[in-house]
Amino acid sequence: MSLLPLPARAAWHRPVALGAAAAAGTALLAIGNPDTTHVPLCPLKAITGLDCPFCGSLRAVHSLTRLRVGEALDHNLVFTVAVPFVVVGWLLWLRRTVAGRPAPAPAPRWATTVAVAVLVAFGIARNLPAFAWLGSTA
Repeated sequence: MSLLPLPARAAWHRPVALGAAAAAGTALLAIGNPDTTHVPLCPLKAITGLDCPFCGSLRAVHSLTRLRVGEALDHNLVFTVAVPFVVVGWLLWLRRTVAGRPAPAPAPRWATTVAVAVLVAFGIARNLPAFAWLGSTA
């Protein structure tokens, strides 16, 4: 008895699945306000009281779904600034795979290093008194 091989998934399935998951999460955050509904607290914030680089991202998404960009920037500056770049990158990935071309190469090592450095610097700066304005607002 031989098993028939499963058909290969089209390359565009990955960006579509990721886009659908992101859209579903965004819809949930558009409906439910993270300020008023119970959202699990960041473990770092729960233990230390410090904001991690991602603290405020859920509230920023909620604000962006209401086109309150200033409010989103106040919740998490780096996340809000990164959103357009992430969306454009996803659209380019989707376009490329739908056209039948191979997925783009992963980001170069230097870009990943820079991104991690920016997140670490932001995580430190937003917890310093001089940069309290970078902290996540509730």
